[in-house]
Amino acid sequence: MMQGKVILITGGAKRVGAAIARRLHALGADVMIHYRASRDEAEALCGELNRQRADTAALVQGDLHHTEQLPALVAAVVARFGRLDVLINNASSFYPTAVGHISEQDWQDLIGINLKAPLFLSQAAAAALRHSHGCIVNIADIHAERPMKSYVVYSIGKAGVVALTKSLAHELGPAVRVNAIAPGPILWPEEDPAFDDQERRRIVAHTLLKREGSPEDIARAAVFLINDAAYVTGVILPVDGGRSAAL
Repeated sequence: MMQGKVILITGGAKRVGAAIARRLHALGADVMIHYRASRDEAEALCGELNRQRADTAALVQGDLHHTEQLPALVAAVVARFGRLDVLINNASSFYPTAVGHISEQDWQDLIGINLKAPLFLSQAAAAALRHSHGCIVNIADIHAERPMKSYVVYSIGKAGVVALTKSLAHELGPAVRVNAIAPGPILWPEEDPAFDDQERRRIVAHTLLKREGSPEDIARAAVFLINDAAYVTGVILPVDGGRSAAL
């Protein structure tokens, strides 16, 4: 299904990124897993995938804040695998920034990773993706349209990802399709006391399916957008158990 495709996944070492990498690799893709600080997790995942199929997974490290380094990241993929078919902009930062407590550093970090990096990495990858008639999958958030209280800058960044997805679909078509996935309650944030058991139950109760999703739900959506959606571009696909419809 994915044989011959080369896929770059940012923030691919763990959580949702790792689930996407595993599923696409299992379907035959070669994967370049980007990480910033999660070296141990990245090396473990890469080793796992290469034991399944030798020389089909590789790693690239980088801080996506440094936009001048992003063309080299794309070049590393092409040098290793000979082409690039899919860019998945998955890397993200998430933490609260309530009004009255927002700093310039908060803005630089949250906008930098959630919006600026996908823009400049997509720009760096555009020529390779045009050559392969490939696609881009961005990871947005259902809260791009319905912001969470106290998560002002994060919500702005993900709203920008929605606009970026639609803009790039205009700019890069017809050769390159660009879509996004908007997750709902999939994995709870790490070390965030705002999402205690009571809050988690409240969020799940607002889904129409009355349960939280899994990283594999996002990975299956990525497969659909990459492999089965040849006439779909500029679309934001909610994968949220109906939460956005119920809000």
